[in-house]
Amino acid sequence: MKLRTMLAGAAGAVGATALANRAIAGSVDELDPGIYGAQHTYRWRGMDIEYTELGDADDPDLVLFHGVGAGASSREFAEIAPALAEEYHVIAPDLPGFGRSDRPPLMYSASLYEGFVTDFLRDMTDEPIVLASSLSGSYAVQAARDVDLSRLVLICPTDESMPGRRVWLRSLLRAPLVGPAIRNAVTSKAGIRHFGADHGFFDENNITDEYVEYRWQASHQPGARYAMASFISGFLDPEASMEEHLGAIDVPTTLVWGRESETTPLSEGRVLADRADARLVVVDYAKLQPHVEHPDAVLTLLSDDLSLAQTD
Repeated sequence: MKLRTMLAGAAGAVGATALANRAIAGSVDELDPGIYGAQHTYRWRGMDIEYTELGDADDPDLVLFHGVGAGASSREFAEIAPALAEEYHVIAPDLPGFGRSDRPPLMYSASLYEGFVTDFLRDMTDEPIVLASSLSGSYAVQAARDVDLSRLVLICPTDESMPGRRVWLRSLLRAPLVGPAIRNAVTSKAGIRHFGADHGFFDENNITDEYVEYRWQASHQPGARYAMASFISGFLDPEASMEEHLGAIDVPTTLVWGRESETTPLSEGRVLADRADARLVVVDYAKLQPHVEHPDAVLTLLSDDLSLAQTD
């Protein structure tokens, strides 16, 4: 009798989880572009990669690579892209597995993203300025070994976001029933707001409802959990040391750091700037996403660096 009761309870839990997953999936809309501009598709390794283009194609190329994480997309640069497009030819892709790009059930890896960044820059640009944040900063550094860049601007870059690689966790997050359930719990609107307040923003009042809604929609798109599974389980952290390779490439580099950043503290930025002979720009009252929280301040602080890139 007890076993029957337990089995009935388990079956009920599974059924309830399936219903909850289905209900959430039913409330997800087709994702709008993260940045308003001309929308294009870049075909890469069988995937359609969506990107936004702004500005005059005759101006210097400036490519924006968003960070990696639940709900990540080119929407990260929505507040600075239009201003940059006044002087630059701005190109902002959604990375494979994120945003509006294809999200097939691949075993996403750091090497895949390094390959994408390298190929995208080689195929779509001519000696561009590259602005990349978080883990994408490390991918851009690797790409700079093979593609000519005029300048790198890296926002709180890192090559280590998760402690080690955990195959069991990736498998769990990819599983048909439990994977979506965990994703739904981690990327609830309350969870997105909490993560933003804890890591991304200095002032949680700057986390708008629009910001939360877009990241929620992006993280619940069909297939979005596969790249997220690789991120959470540590497989998107590159094996190569960003510090070592940044110091070896001959590309003028500016590092942008939120003074209050805790996940990648300013002390790490100072060490990286010193060892790589890079310029360090510090944004007050900011954490991991100073360009989202204080776009005007970041644009002002970067104006000289970006102007130098046009005259180098």
